[in-house]
Amino acid sequence: MEMLKVFNENKQQTGVASRSEVHKNGYWHETFHCWVVYFDMDISYIYFQLRSKEKADFPDLFDITAAGHLLANENVNDGIREVHEELGLGLFMHELKKLGEIPYCVEKDNGRFIDREFAHVYLYTKKVDYEDFSLQKEEVAGIIRAKFSDFTDLWLEKSEEIHVEGFEILADDSVKRLNEKVMKDRFVPHPNSYYHSIIQLINAAL
Repeated sequence: MEMLKVFNENKQQTGVASRSEVHKNGYWHETFHCWVVYFDMDISYIYFQLRSKEKADFPDLFDITAAGHLLANENVNDGIREVHEELGLGLFMHELKKLGEIPYCVEKDNGRFIDREFAHVYLYTKKVDYEDFSLQKEEVAGIIRAKFSDFTDLWLEKSEEIHVEGFEILADDSVKRLNEKVMKDRFVPHPNSYYHSIIQLINAAL
């Protein structure tokens, strides 16, 4: 059972609770987010993971490149394990740029699932090829990328759809190449304010 530190809205720790309790009761807790963005021929690309169809929350949607909960016995630097476990990338914390901490809330199932996070957000900007990924199939079914400018236009409502490309690992371990147009509904419904903050922070860091 995963145990997480819980906080009030002022980020004062109030105790420890199981992950299921945290989302049932809407307790504030800490998470680690790592975005992968890099330049290729003067174009910035942003990477997303494709969540496994077996995930209880937001299955088969595109999400933050790597993200996860910080456990009760962990500090922020321990969050790098999410990059190792989910993506198989051998990155180190000193290679990441810290973008900041973003508090936000997501609810679904008529309030039966409440996700209140203090998200510690980091950025990796070196080149990553599709072949560099070794995915944890129980969590991540694939990787896609989009032009960062297109992603920005989508979330600032300057366009309704964007082109993405990448790959998906199917149930028989074969690889399906992805090359398609997608709308906002293909992404995990983090609040618009979160995506807007990410766009601003990445722009400032690149």
